[in-house]
Amino acid sequence: MRQLAILTFVTLDGVMQSPSMPEEDPSEGFEHGGWAAPYWDGVMQQVERHAMSEPYDMVFGRKTYDIFAGHWLGAPKSALSDRMNGARKYVVTSQPDSLRWENSHPINDDVVGEISALKARDGPLLQVHGSAGLIQTLLAQNLIDEFRLWIFPVVVGGGKRLFENGSPPCQLKRTRFEHCGNGVSMQFYRP
Repeated sequence: MRQLAILTFVTLDGVMQSPSMPEEDPSEGFEHGGWAAPYWDGVMQQVERHAMSEPYDMVFGRKTYDIFAGHWLGAPKSALSDRMNGARKYVVTSQPDSLRWENSHPINDDVVGEISALKARDGPLLQVHGSAGLIQTLLAQNLIDEFRLWIFPVVVGGGKRLFENGSPPCQLKRTRFEHCGNGVSMQFYRP
């Protein structure tokens, strides 16, 4: 059985919405997009070293998939771009015909059933990037085996949170921890 991990950037107050750029996800009037961008130096190298160097398949909500595809389809060739472009991508979408990034496979009917079936198969780690709505579904169904969090020294006050009201209670054990020189901390947890 394969494991499923989420890889998420969050503020100190738990917001994961729109870390990279203002236009990433302005839904519900969110005006603080790009809050993580001033901290990328050091963080992205840490992400690559600790979360993206081993084989993995990716699971995305559709909005996050479109953002990643828009970047990686034209990215300069590198070890990371080769891994990102070569990995299998499972995408929760109602528009499967519009998946243009290589190795993309739609999940469009029974999200929980299809992700449970993916976990039951042999294969590398399933890694969810961003995808706030999808994470809420996975939390509710207890399908997350590891939380890979990068916590930024920023407070934005409101927005989509990693643990929304109504998230099921759980106890977590920290399995990995490392600081970045810019105040960001990497923390991995398992139930």
